[in-house]
Amino acid sequence: MPPIQSRPKIQIRQNIIDRAIGYFSPVSAARRMRARSVMAMAGAYIGASRTRRATKEWTVSKGDADSDIIFDLPLLRERSRDLERNAPLAAGAINVTVSNAIGTGLKLQSRIDREYLGMTDEEADAWEENAEREFRMWADSQECDVARTLRFSELQELSFRQALVNGDSFTALPKIKRAGSPYSLKLMSIEADRVCNEKWKPDTAELVAGIAKDQYGAPKAYHVINQNPYGAYIRAKEGYDWQIIPAFGESTGLRNMIHLFRMTRPGQTRGVPFIAPIIEQIKQIDRYTEAEIMAAVISSMFTVFVKSESGDANFDITNMTDETGATTSDVDVKLGSGLVIGLPTGNSIETANPSRPNSAFDPFVKAILEQIGTALEIPFEVLIRHFSSSYSASRAALLEAWRFFKGRRVWMASNWCQPIYEIWLYEAIANERIAAPGYFSDPMIRKAYSGAIWVGDSPGYIDPQKDVDSAQKRVELGISTLDEETALITGGDFEKNLPRIRKERKIMQEIGLWSPAQSKNPNPGAPQAPQNKQGGQTDEAA
Repeated sequence: MPPIQSRPKIQIRQNIIDRAIGYFSPVSAARRMRARSVMAMAGAYIGASRTRRATKEWTVSKGDADSDIIFDLPLLRERSRDLERNAPLAAGAINVTVSNAIGTGLKLQSRIDREYLGMTDEEADAWEENAEREFRMWADSQECDVARTLRFSELQELSFRQALVNGDSFTALPKIKRAGSPYSLKLMSIEADRVCNEKWKPDTAELVAGIAKDQYGAPKAYHVINQNPYGAYIRAKEGYDWQIIPAFGESTGLRNMIHLFRMTRPGQTRGVPFIAPIIEQIKQIDRYTEAEIMAAVISSMFTVFVKSESGDANFDITNMTDETGATTSDVDVKLGSGLVIGLPTGNSIETANPSRPNSAFDPFVKAILEQIGTALEIPFEVLIRHFSSSYSASRAALLEAWRFFKGRRVWMASNWCQPIYEIWLYEAIANERIAAPGYFSDPMIRKAYSGAIWVGDSPGYIDPQKDVDSAQKRVELGISTLDEETALITGGDFEKNLPRIRKERKIMQEIGLWSPAQSKNPNPGAPQAPQNKQGGQTDEAA
């Protein structure tokens, strides 16, 4: 049995105050020393010390999630929007996240629980194809947007971008009947500023930043003002008016509003902008870059100073001549080849060299960008879209970035796309455009019919040949499927590709550009190895 290690002894020494108190009141001095000993033994973390020089002036907040967020949120939003508009680094970080996580949009692939529903494969395939066809009719049209402006994929990008820039985004789900559209479900994007307490009421435990909550913290209603309170064009006749939107339908239990934000603390009501932790660093880097650009522009101009011993650098530029003998009264005085300027006695010329471009600019900015990339979970190479390292290092950076982008994609699909699809499916089945026996009577059956996956763009590759070979090996080993690899490499649907592949190969076979034997050749462009009668390679080929 190892010996029990005792806590190291902490020696408390008397200071001048202790000695003074001990001279007049030894009992009080003893109590003081005992209290100091207890305090010294109480904490073992340097980071919690209040006496060290590095931490004694470090003031922090003790509030809960809303106390730390809500007060600063309006200013955080304003600065985040300004940086997205004017700072290349902030705009790049947001754009690269949107492009990789959303891209051209997440596409529905219905995946019902065919075993629980007791369907054959043929019946399940037919149901899924019909559901996807109906959903595309609604989603690929601008009729899904209450403003008749954006399609479903474009609304995805808008909502995701707003969640990054503003911290959260809201999508109302009103029912509006319109001619030519069989579905009344519409999507209404609402900017974060419009969700605020009715009549500017102060926040309470039950109403925080426009969201009314129950005793468990679940949203009960959303207070939405009819126009942006900070807009340049205020509809004065209407004035400010609030609409209280219940969070869930009373009879259906379906959501009336989707609030998209990332919760990082229990009890958090509103989200914070994506770049909130690095707003100061991005602004400082932006200012530093502007200063360096200005210094480089100035250095490109040949700046000359006239030094005078008498302190008076004014001199007469008339009667100066150039190489042709012409005087300055006949030519413009400007710096140029062959211009001869005489200076009065006691004057001399000195040039200014600002030493630009600054050789330390690139390594310094790179070091800061690496820290910013760490905070955003985006590797430096992906953040600035510059791959100058080896293949292995670049691939590692892409894989690390893809973990982040994939996480955000799953978050978007689970918290925005899937809830909207389930609400749309509810209406489609209620209108009998899709048959689903037992859907309204059993929650398990409803869940079985609502299964879906959302497929986005492929991540892209540095060396596609290596990645395709890896995909082939994964399929051969049985650790992946052709459907999964198709979605990963091209973002497509393997099952939907098969009819098209069959058609294309039939056409190519008819005109002599393809033969069935080529499908067995891993490299269709290379000549086939000679075959013997038994189907094996000849000795010459071996």
